[in-house]
Amino acid sequence: MSYETIDVRPVTKRIGAEIFGVDLTKPLGNQTYAEIREALLKHQVVFFREQEIDHEAHLAFGQAFGKFHTHSAVKGLPDHPHIVQIHADADSKYIAGDNWHSDLSCDPEPPMGSILYMHTMPEDGGDTLFSSMTAAYEALSEPMKRFLEPLTAVHDANPVYKAIFPDIDKQYECNTHPVIRTHPETGRKLLFVNSSYTTKINELSKTESDAVLKCLYEHVKDPNFQVRFRWRPHSIAFWDNRCTQHFAVWDYFPETRSGYRVTIAGDRPF
Repeated sequence: MSYETIDVRPVTKRIGAEIFGVDLTKPLGNQTYAEIREALLKHQVVFFREQEIDHEAHLAFGQAFGKFHTHSAVKGLPDHPHIVQIHADADSKYIAGDNWHSDLSCDPEPPMGSILYMHTMPEDGGDTLFSSMTAAYEALSEPMKRFLEPLTAVHDANPVYKAIFPDIDKQYECNTHPVIRTHPETGRKLLFVNSSYTTKINELSKTESDAVLKCLYEHVKDPNFQVRFRWRPHSIAFWDNRCTQHFAVWDYFPETRSGYRVTIAGDRPF
């Protein structure tokens, strides 16, 4: 499609585009928001450069795309509960997202998307990889597609967050979703399991489930489905969480990588 208010430049053929010609520190017109959404639906993740936004601008941009999704395990900032800090430095024992995942797929209605703003980056490293789950689905053989179509899988946050927060006595979200889901806006089918939250396929034995999931987890790592974003200070990534997975590379210790994320509410996968 042609865009009238933004400049969209694809990064790869399958996933990812950079958007130029907008200033996210200021309110945008309805047409610009609509065009950004169209670019997101087409490219699955979009990137912005040189956007030194504050919390209010971050929230305003996120609200243009839907209601906020409250993180089911991590608290937001005291004065801005819908903003979660993403921070790692020389004292960090772990970082958020250093494995392939779809944000909070464990929730009954996983997020539609996330908008991550990074204000501080190491001199080198700290990239994020994004993988297209529509491309991953379309690359499967027809017999595999037919086999996976009726299956459902458990997405359980407890193994993730009990390892991170062992001193907190809390049960985290655990829900069942289809292995193959349909994107609610584009209608495209996609693979919806990830190695962070998905623990088993309900209709299979444990041995069968483990084998199928291992195969699918390796499949989504194919670089042919991916784009790699090299952050610079004051960059923004906005990804469609329904049809992508991402991986934050922790190759910059002990340097600091810091920013903030807002998450947009989604719906129950079908």
